[in-house]
Amino acid sequence: MTTVDVICYKYKPLKNGELPIKIRICKDRKTRYINLGVSTQAEDWDFEKNRPKPSCPNKEVLEKLIYNKISEIKRKIVELKSENKDFSAATLVENVSNPTKFITVGELFKQHIHCLEEGKRTGYRLSIQQTYNSLLKFNRHLDIPFSEMDCNWLRRYETWLRKQGKSENTIGIRFRNIRVIFNLAVNMELVKQENYPFRKFKISKLHQETAKRALTKEEIQTTINYPTAGKDFYTRLAINLFTFSYFMGGINFVDMAYLTEKNIMENRLIYHRRKTGKLINLPMQERALLVLKEYKDGNKPYLFPILSTLHKTEQQKLNRLHKVITKVNKSLKAIGKELHIPIKLTTYVARHSYATVLKRAGVATSIISESLGHSSEKVTRIYLDNFENNQIDEAMEFLK
Repeated sequence: MTTVDVICYKYKPLKNGELPIKIRICKDRKTRYINLGVSTQAEDWDFEKNRPKPSCPNKEVLEKLIYNKISEIKRKIVELKSENKDFSAATLVENVSNPTKFITVGELFKQHIHCLEEGKRTGYRLSIQQTYNSLLKFNRHLDIPFSEMDCNWLRRYETWLRKQGKSENTIGIRFRNIRVIFNLAVNMELVKQENYPFRKFKISKLHQETAKRALTKEEIQTTINYPTAGKDFYTRLAINLFTFSYFMGGINFVDMAYLTEKNIMENRLIYHRRKTGKLINLPMQERALLVLKEYKDGNKPYLFPILSTLHKTEQQKLNRLHKVITKVNKSLKAIGKELHIPIKLTTYVARHSYATVLKRAGVATSIISESLGHSSEKVTRIYLDNFENNQIDEAMEFLK
């Protein structure tokens, strides 16, 4: 049941001593207020009957204003019910107070997902989509205004995620994505700054130290020298991708998949990272050239047999990448167990090991950081871009 009435808000008097008059909306034991922008002296208000006293100087004007606003709210309630739309007290306030700009949390999520899809940012789009799907499961619908997504709401969602068994880092990603959408809402003036919950709800606490994923130089040599003769396609591809990544600056799987002959110029690997757009310029290592020689085929558009001309749309490419990385990492995991490698082998381990081996060899942190985790990867690439090629070339000699 929804109740709509008027009150003279005596708890926060204005500077002139008068009390603001507000419309109070109650639904599902939650209360929201709409400020009418008018006020009166306490002695001119009948607090028992919630209306101006007969002696109130502006009685007729106030009564008309109150009647019109309550009528407007009740019409909106009828409208929402006739369209079978669920609503809360907060939703109702947003609809009445700012009807032209009212966009729900769910609608803005979907708009942002569409923009990411248009920009072909498939990885990030998937992360936002997963957060959207998670919120739908938690709240059952997202037809809510951003003002309803307050600290208490976020804490309930955090508790729900923990009950689902989500890791600390996964929870952190979910909330960082929510903050991105909330910031968009603030910039679009869909919600007021005072309703911004992330000043009190600190996302920085949602961080878990990631387990080390770097191998020693001896373990790397054992892995890249794993005998692949007579092995299946994905076992050979797994070792080759691991090897290429380690020797070529920790290049990740997606960037390797998109490499073509055009990315090799004057015996250097030059490409833009698909994730950040940063330009990478590295000397080709002899071991990496041997890997490419195994797959050399002038009739195929890519250096590695991951993507082909059959994969035309972004979705087809995404599906193919997902299929191959799953099989490659499955093969690496099996190889790691066979070689008694102490950590689970993935293509990312090659990337992390590249950085760690250089660091252990005494290469300056300003050239390559000790960690290639999400928080420092961007910093690493910025530093790499700012050094002369010969400095990077000399640093990479430590890989051999």
